[in-house]
Amino acid sequence: MNAFDRQRRKLLHYGLMGFGICVGSSLLPTPMRAAILSLESLGELLPPDQNGVRLPARFTSRVIARSGQTLLGYQWHAAPDGGAAFPTADGGWIYVSNSELDKKAGGVGALRFDRRGELIDAYSILKNTSRNCAGGPTPWYTWLSCEEIEKGQVWECDPYGQKTAQVRNALGLFRHEAVAVDASLHQLYLTEDEADGCLYRYTARSLDSAGNPDLDNGFLEVAEIIEGHTGPIRWHVLPDPLATTLPTRKQIARSTHFDGGEGIWYQHGIVYFSTKGDNRVWAYDVRKNYLSILYNAALSLFPVLSGVDNLTASAEGELLVAEDGDDMQIVVLTADKVFPLLQVVGHDRSEITGPAFSPDGSRLYFSSQRGKTGKLEDGMTFEVTGPF
Repeated sequence: MNAFDRQRRKLLHYGLMGFGICVGSSLLPTPMRAAILSLESLGELLPPDQNGVRLPARFTSRVIARSGQTLLGYQWHAAPDGGAAFPTADGGWIYVSNSELDKKAGGVGALRFDRRGELIDAYSILKNTSRNCAGGPTPWYTWLSCEEIEKGQVWECDPYGQKTAQVRNALGLFRHEAVAVDASLHQLYLTEDEADGCLYRYTARSLDSAGNPDLDNGFLEVAEIIEGHTGPIRWHVLPDPLATTLPTRKQIARSTHFDGGEGIWYQHGIVYFSTKGDNRVWAYDVRKNYLSILYNAALSLFPVLSGVDNLTASAEGELLVAEDGDDMQIVVLTADKVFPLLQVVGHDRSEITGPAFSPDGSRLYFSSQRGKTGKLEDGMTFEVTGPF
C-alpha cells in the first residue's frame, strides 16, 4: 500500500474518539483554540500537485532549493533538517536550514527573500559541525543549531550572516535535538534524542544589555516527573553539564527518561515537545509546573499522526507536527482533532523536516530530507503559500 492509499484509508477512520488526544483544550491556549478553526475549515487534501505535494484547495507549493543546487553562489546543503524564519529590515525574511551530515560536514545554510518572496541571497551561517539536526529560533533573532552526536554542542548562529557562530556549552554536551525559549522567564528547554533521553531546562544567571539571557552564564537542570507518567515536575541542577565523566542523562538517578526526544516549541506559557519512541506529544505548563500527554498515537487503532518529529506553530497558535516517515505529512494537532495540513507523495524513504512560517504567516517552509530517492544528497526544500 503506497502513502497516498494509506492516507485515504486513514481518512475513513476520522472521529472524535480515534485521534490519540489525551487532554482537554485547557492546555491549548485560547489563541490556538480559536485560530485552529480556520485550518479545520480548509477541507480534505487534493491530489498531488506538480511537485508531489497534496494540499487543501487554494494552497500552492514550489520547490525553492534542492541539495547540490547552486543558488546565488551557495550550494544548497544535503540532508536539510531543522529550520526557522526571521524578518529582515526591508520587509523580507530569511529561512535557515540545518544540514544533518556527519563527520564535520554539517552546518547551517540560509535563504534570503525579498518582500515579494523572491530569492535574493543564499549563504552559509555555520560550517564544519556534525549532524545539525534541529534547534530553535530565539526572540532576539538568532538560530540555535543542535548537534545530534555524543557530546553534541549548541551553536548560536546569526541568520543575517554578519556575526560568527558561537558555541554555547552552558546548554550542555549531549545528543541535542531541539531548543525552545521562554522569553518571559528567560529560560530555555532542550530535548535529547536518546532512547533514555531527558528533558532539560537552562536558566541564565544574568541578562545582557538588551535584556536577553546570557547563554554562557547559567545552570542546566534535568526534569523528574515526581510521580507517575504525568504531573508536577521537580527540576534537578546538573553537576556536570559538560559530561566530563558521566553523560548528562545519567547524572541524576531520579531524572525521568523520555523515549527519543524530538521537536520542541514554546507558545503562550506551554512547552510542547515530541518523543518518537512512543509517538507522543507532551505539554508542559510552565506556570503550573505540570506535564501532560497531549497526543498519544497508541490510543488509536489507525493514528493519523505517526513518526512525530519537528514542531512549529503559526503566529495565531496552530500547533503543527512534522512526520518522520509514515505518510510524510505535516499534521495539525487540536484539542480534539488531528488532521493533515499537507502530504508529500513519493518520498517514502524520507522525512519532513524544518517546518517554519514566514514572519507574516503567509508561507510555510519545510524540507523532505532525503527526497524521492531516500539519499541525503537528494533533499528538497519547499514553500507552501495559501490562506493560513
